[in-house]
Amino acid sequence: MGSGKTRLAKVLGESLNSDYFDLDDCISSSLGKNIDEIFEKEGELIFRKVEKEQLRLFEGRSGVISVGGGTPCYYENMKWMNLHGTTVYLKAKIPTLVSRILSDKMIDRPLLKGVNKTNISEFVAKHLFERRAFYEQCDIMCDTENPGWEKELIESLESLD
Repeated sequence: MGSGKTRLAKVLGESLNSDYFDLDDCISSSLGKNIDEIFEKEGELIFRKVEKEQLRLFEGRSGVISVGGGTPCYYENMKWMNLHGTTVYLKAKIPTLVSRILSDKMIDRPLLKGVNKTNISEFVAKHLFERRAFYEQCDIMCDTENPGWEKELIESLESLD
């Protein structure tokens, strides 16, 4: 959350002359509800199940897919994504992520419901710690704190073709 996955998917899609998709949008469309409603009415377990199903629909298709921060952690999604494409981890420091979350008003996201603004740093740190082993399985890790990381990523992905 706050790493810039959705924005980067659009940039990569345009730069690589490829389609781009946001997995959350696919999930919302499939259930006819926004992500908040899915979490509130169906719960996270149903969300994760539909997330897996929607992700698997991309098998054999080309394009750039932005997935949620939890996607790699469930149903062997990380393994599946690595088998069917090139995965990228957008790594950022906790203060950077917290700043983005607060400035972009992401505080209303389902996983942040009930999290006090003063505890966001702890929340982010906890989730990064829990998810790190999954994230570090990515094919490419980008330190988004470094200037020029986006250009380097685009160049490395273009060289894969």
